Amino acid sequence: MGLGSNVGDRRAWIGFAVQALAELPDTTLVARSSLYESVPLGTGGSVLLGAGGGGDYLNAVVHLRTRLEPLPLLGALQAIERRAGRERPYANAPRTLDCDLLLWDAAEIEHRELTLPHPRLSERAFVLMPLAEIAPGMVIPRLGPVQELVGAVAAQRLAKLDS
Repeated sequence: MGLGSNVGDRRAWIGFAVQALAELPDTTLVARSSLYESVPLGTGGSVLLGAGGGGDYLNAVVHLRTRLEPLPLLGALQAIERRAGRERPYANAPRTLDCDLLLWDAAEIEHRELTLPHPRLSERAFVLMPLAEIAPGMVIPRLGPVQELVGAVAAQRLAKLDS
């Protein structure tokens, strides 16, 4: 899972999400990355400082083991976002909490509600760096080794924070 927040107490929202994910039925939190700070990305991958009124993001990646299937898990993620006050007034709006399902083992899923691996995963340093931290040997279906993908986004501004 990819987690992000750029509104309010960002650390608290990420912590809330990690706790809520760990409390899902038949689910175990396996690993959590450090926190990373990044600027908001606009459409087309361009960097927009303070896009739409939100500040910089705090991001993290968590690894879960769960018996939930992908679509019910997606529904649970969206429910966690709503509990955090997430609103979707327009595309790329600032958010208290963003929870993205990034991968499902080696599965490739094309569904109207869910595409896995996440379709923009390989374009985002704020996902790839924390993912490489907790799973350095991972090979992402259709994309390749996470360590190689990190090199392609190295120019994106990203700061690893003390936890």
